[in-house]
Amino acid sequence: MTTEHQTPELPGALGAEQAADLPYQQSVLDAACAVAQGAALAAAVLGTAGLSGWILGVDVLRRMPGADETMNANTAVALLALGVSLFLVARGHVTPWVITAARAAAVLAALIGGLTVVEYLAGSGLGIDELLFKDDTARMATEVPGRMAPNTAAALMAGGVAALCASTSRLPAWTSQVPGLAVLTLGMLRLYGFAYAVPELERFGAYKGMALYTGMALVLLGIAAFLVRPDRGLAGLLMNAGTTGALGRRLFATVLVVPPLLGWLVLAGEDARLFGARLGTALLVCGHVAVFTTVVFATLAVGRRIELAHARAEWQVRQNALLQAFMDHTPAVMFVKDLDGRFLAVNTRFEQSTGLSREQVLGRRDRDVMPPDLARQARAADLAMLARGTPVQREEMLPLPGGPRDFLTSLFPLNTPSGRPYAVCGVVTDITDRVVAQREVRRANQRFLALLDSAPDATLITDGRGTIVMANAQVQRLFGHGPDDLVGTLVVDLVPVLRRRRHSALLRSYLRQTDPKPIVLDQGLYGLHSHHGEFPVEVSVSSLQAAEETLVFLTVRDITERRQVEAERAERYEEHRRIAYTLQHSLMGEPPRLPYLPSAHRYLASVQDPGVGGDWFDIIPLDRNRTGIVVGDVMGRGLEAAAVMGQLRAASHALARTNIPPSRLMTGLDAFVGDLADQLVTCVYLVIDQSSHDVTLCSAGHLPVIALPPDGPARRLQAPVGVPLGVNDSYGGGVAFRQTTQQLPPGSTLALYTDGLVERPGTDIEDQIDILAHTLDVAMKGAPTNPESLDQAADRLLRTLIPDMAAHDDDVTLLLVGLPELRGKGSRA
Repeated sequence: MTTEHQTPELPGALGAEQAADLPYQQSVLDAACAVAQGAALAAAVLGTAGLSGWILGVDVLRRMPGADETMNANTAVALLALGVSLFLVARGHVTPWVITAARAAAVLAALIGGLTVVEYLAGSGLGIDELLFKDDTARMATEVPGRMAPNTAAALMAGGVAALCASTSRLPAWTSQVPGLAVLTLGMLRLYGFAYAVPELERFGAYKGMALYTGMALVLLGIAAFLVRPDRGLAGLLMNAGTTGALGRRLFATVLVVPPLLGWLVLAGEDARLFGARLGTALLVCGHVAVFTTVVFATLAVGRRIELAHARAEWQVRQNALLQAFMDHTPAVMFVKDLDGRFLAVNTRFEQSTGLSREQVLGRRDRDVMPPDLARQARAADLAMLARGTPVQREEMLPLPGGPRDFLTSLFPLNTPSGRPYAVCGVVTDITDRVVAQREVRRANQRFLALLDSAPDATLITDGRGTIVMANAQVQRLFGHGPDDLVGTLVVDLVPVLRRRRHSALLRSYLRQTDPKPIVLDQGLYGLHSHHGEFPVEVSVSSLQAAEETLVFLTVRDITERRQVEAERAERYEEHRRIAYTLQHSLMGEPPRLPYLPSAHRYLASVQDPGVGGDWFDIIPLDRNRTGIVVGDVMGRGLEAAAVMGQLRAASHALARTNIPPSRLMTGLDAFVGDLADQLVTCVYLVIDQSSHDVTLCSAGHLPVIALPPDGPARRLQAPVGVPLGVNDSYGGGVAFRQTTQQLPPGSTLALYTDGLVERPGTDIEDQIDILAHTLDVAMKGAPTNPESLDQAADRLLRTLIPDMAAHDDDVTLLLVGLPELRGKGSRA
């Protein structure tokens, strides 16, 4: 198969880039076909093994060890037929006899499955169940000897339809892919039933169940039927070489692997009595949330790449439109031709010269739009220029119907980024009548001057030494000088004296570039008005290499108002940030320093706008022997989160002073949050009894509290974790909050914190919590639980868990509390 050379319609390397994607696309399709062939062949092998088991009487070939159901002989024959049919279709370049064989095998499988379905529906046998072998494997009274399971029969019938449709190229691809997915689903249900020990997934009601070998073969056949035509239909969406195809394959693999794996792990944990059904469900949900959150961010990254590619394509379209507009405004004849001599683009002057419209020219060769002699001459010039590889300019006389005329012709190649030419561009100027040519030049100059004067900004044109050779009328308003007054003066004279040296250096640096590109400068540049002094400006600089000199185009815009607006905006932002930061600190307050309960705390605000968040903590003296401690985190950041934090801190403080148990305090806070619109809060509240060293704890979806005893390693306090505040029904329904009481040795240290301390992109939060516990253990080893030691430990925890404190994007709260030590003990063991 041959492919005709394709070239882009206008200059650019889009055609070459698209051609570069073709090998990769073909490799993806080849891989999909290979997978389809392998899956079909493996299914055929399973069918052959099952049939061999019946012939040889080898039970392990008919029934997998540990499984209950046996593959029937009819099932084995149908699986073998389907595997062979799909394998033949997936090979490609099939001959008529191969198609006939594939269809015959598909019809055989569909017939076996369909007749079995009729037997189940009619409630009677058709004599096909034990046609090949007598069946002695029936185990239940409802089983008919030799008859396959109803779900197996349905899958074989669907598989036969899929294989038959796949062998008919004129049918849409989905006619084989949708039944193939149905076959895959029925096979996966059997495998799930085996993996999860759920017999209900293996059979329909009280009927016979599907054999495990059969389920495996159906999965392979479903994959083969789906991928047998990988370039069309649903498989075409999944197998395309673009970004969406790669994303689809990753998402599809995630959906097929992750949910079954997580479900199996949860069931295994429940069977091993590691946790109950409720915790298993919570772990399953958390696993799905974590996995699909990762998938969402991966999807966003892919979407971003698609947006960038779309933006590049739009930029290329705009460039093409600008090129066409430039060509249309050029007084010379301009054209672009591909390497075979077909016209890709022409300008208006070309249409006028030939008397043909653009639609009549594009896609045609020279001989189709020019006289024969002129066409041959033009083609020879194009080939000579391509052979030379460099632009060519020459004057020549060309015979035209109206008589010979002189032309100046410029030909140059258009190259891909790799340097390979893909088109020829030509500029042809008629120079027969010098007077007409000069008149056209003057008209062109007038149009240029009109365009220059119509520009909204001041435009200056200088030579390579910085001398102004042209200016538009807008310079009068900007600099206080007329355009004629500026011609012949230096452009640096329009700059304040103290800044001229820098401006001159910038212009010289720009002109020293080998191929200077247009740039826009707006930092530290100033203009000078003849009466009103200096003002900030934005300057657009571009250059044009003329025949004998370099011209520099300077477009100057007064940005005084922009600078004022930027300064005001920056001032308002800083003021807003100070107000927000002050508000948050006033709402959070300063916890009391209790001599009998040493503590240390740290709070870091987020670096993101506006630098405030919803973290809070409080130490609340309850009576002589009891102290309440609360740490919470309002989801989100900004003034709204800070305001909610202030209300919750006040509410928790007031409720705690009533000496209610932690669970009742959490219930009251939950009702308070329920009255707020769209709020979600995590919180932990504990009560420390200094006399008995008991700690009563209640958590609302918050991170675990770390406890460091004086004679052992740091550990997490085991406590029931409730739902976050605001999740329960505001009318009283939902999950109740539970508390627990634990006794800690004197001299123990408690660490309470928010997620900003341990949550980082690309890290596991459980690992971070372990690092926190280990660091606390090392920091407090051999140290007494006094404020100085706790302060040093807090600093070490922050340095370890937040290496770059200037770049953290969430507010962080850390509170260390030391339980009173026994008298006579001043340090850790």
